[in-house]
Amino acid sequence: MRYRAEHKAEVHQKIVKDASRRVRTEGLNGAAVAAVMRDTGLTHGGFYKHFKNKDELLLESLREAFREIADNLVHAAEQSPPETAWKAIVKVYLSLEYCDHAEHGCPLAALAPELARVGKRMRGQIFAELVNYKDRMLPFMPGRRAADRERAFFSIFSTMIGVIEIARMLPEAAMREKVLASARDFLLGSF
Repeated sequence: MRYRAEHKAEVHQKIVKDASRRVRTEGLNGAAVAAVMRDTGLTHGGFYKHFKNKDELLLESLREAFREIADNLVHAAEQSPPETAWKAIVKVYLSLEYCDHAEHGCPLAALAPELARVGKRMRGQIFAELVNYKDRMLPFMPGRRAADRERAFFSIFSTMIGVIEIARMLPEAAMREKVLASARDFLLGSF
């Protein structure tokens, strides 16, 4: 049976999206090739029609994760007046919804310790994704000068990433919400 020309690209994107969610939920080792391929209805052998190796899949899945979270945060920021766009980002990022659903959240909050341990070749490619993520967020950060917005980005996002990591360890939703609310209030009152 012959497939449409777009079929391979559609299947490839489906594999990447599934792997992206798996990686954020289960960690870098969670996106086992066999599991990802099974979830998309394909065999393990079909993997090599789409990727050279697992590292290529991981990089594409991370790129997808950064794109997804950045799109969501940009959308929230664009729905707010320019002077409060960064506050919308903080409110979305530090929501119980994002905290409780790592598969749709920021890959940094889900994977930072693992990403710090990847090999040198992958680290450079991940760094490029981090720069893209930062660049998409900078226009919404508080500050008059570019240097001020960059400093705000690092302060705000470092805080949010750590808060999400801590909140995810807590067993009860009320405890998680208390931690998230404290951080939201702190950040929203700090700039």
